[in-house]
Amino acid sequence: MTHAPVLRVYLEGSMLETARAGSFNFLTVLRRAVEARGWRVEWHQTGTLARMAAPLRDGYALFHMEAPTHARALTFRRAYHYPFWQIEPVPQRWRFAVAQRRYDPAAVDPEPARAFAERLRARVLPGPPPRRGDTILVPLQGHIRRCRSFQTMSPVEMLKAIAATGRPTVATLHPRESYDEADRAALAELAARHPNLRIGGDTAQLLRDCAFVATQNSAVAFDGYLLGKPAVLFGQIDFHHIGLNVAELGAAQALARAESHAPDFDRYLFWFLQQNAINATLPDAEARILAAMRRGGWPIGAAPGT
Repeated sequence: MTHAPVLRVYLEGSMLETARAGSFNFLTVLRRAVEARGWRVEWHQTGTLARMAAPLRDGYALFHMEAPTHARALTFRRAYHYPFWQIEPVPQRWRFAVAQRRYDPAAVDPEPARAFAERLRARVLPGPPPRRGDTILVPLQGHIRRCRSFQTMSPVEMLKAIAATGRPTVATLHPRESYDEADRAALAELAARHPNLRIGGDTAQLLRDCAFVATQNSAVAFDGYLLGKPAVLFGQIDFHHIGLNVAELGAAQALARAESHAPDFDRYLFWFLQQNAINATLPDAEARILAAMRRGGWPIGAAPGT
């Protein structure tokens, strides 16, 4: 007697509720794709105990924005904006498949790319036309006094290098990160030393009119692409292909080149999202989901008709 392989999807909060109700589009498409290949899908609440037990259970596991706990597990997360998703064997975005791929703008048709980017801009970043001002926007993330493995220097050292250019600079704090007294003291010291540096502000408002974005790997830089803003990247990330990478150029050269850096942002956005992510609204979404699962080592067949 044979048993259908089981896929347990571990989710949190409202995502679990909408998956069970069948109202979460991406997970509905995923379930349909998996069940069409003879597998069963179960929705589970994630958490410490569930993650500890997952390796001991048969079948396969899929986690949302959490590290896979065993060799038969994968993780998934939104590719910055709905309805785009990635399914990967690792949680670090700079290790995603798209990060390793070569980007060739000449291979992307500019007209569909322009129309795609215009629709996306109007939906996710509506507002007046952006302009190129003088200010460097520095969206800070967490652990600002530490240099982690994916970074060229700590965020505080990054901000020091940027402020040293003498250009107007605004560093904004991440609303979901915690900054302790030592963090705030380090920022205050930099601001006292550099009159051109201001700490705090509305990131979304600043993004529309800044000169460019300098960051470790904040998603703000990806949104900057939508508004035609170059990015100086002090850390590793999946959308690095058209950024100015400090690891390759050095901080001084990357910052100096940012003013005139003008890649075709629309072509890149089309390539990154429409060609290298799973658009849950397109007819090929099921096939892309299954292909991502196979790349992750799962023995699941191709979509019917492919």
